[in-house]
Amino acid sequence: MAQKPEKEKTVARNKRASHDYFLEEKIEAGMALTGTEIKSIREGRVQFKDSFITIVKGEAWIKGMHISPYKYGNIFNVDETRDRKLLLHKYEIRKLYDKVRLKGYTLIPVRIYLKDGKAKMEIALAKGKNLFDKRESEKLRDAKREMEKALKLRG
Repeated sequence: MAQKPEKEKTVARNKRASHDYFLEEKIEAGMALTGTEIKSIREGRVQFKDSFITIVKGEAWIKGMHISPYKYGNIFNVDETRDRKLLLHKYEIRKLYDKVRLKGYTLIPVRIYLKDGKAKMEIALAKGKNLFDKRESEKLRDAKREMEKALKLRG
């Protein structure tokens, strides 16, 4: 039997991530959420502007991610900025922990998306950019935009 293609719907993106960091390796992780949190995510009421990921006692946790309370959730809503557990395999957590501890990387969330009805998060191993690196990235992006613009006008 042919399998159905997996449907992905991006809910939120961390636009500052590629501006502030060199993103090296991306990994998909599940999230342990309550019922009202997943409903808020489906509505797109999530942001992770200042969030980051830590590894504590062999478990990955995201800190600082804000999920707005579900408007029909009343007593079942939880704290908006609580720490949430990320669901990863042990070997993935160990590999990430070693790179963060030894090589000076940071773990940051890149995007949240729905895959087959389940909320997933794409996390990245990242190194911080200096100011001149940010300027360089901006110049490259502007040059690429100009080239695309010239090609559109020409063709």
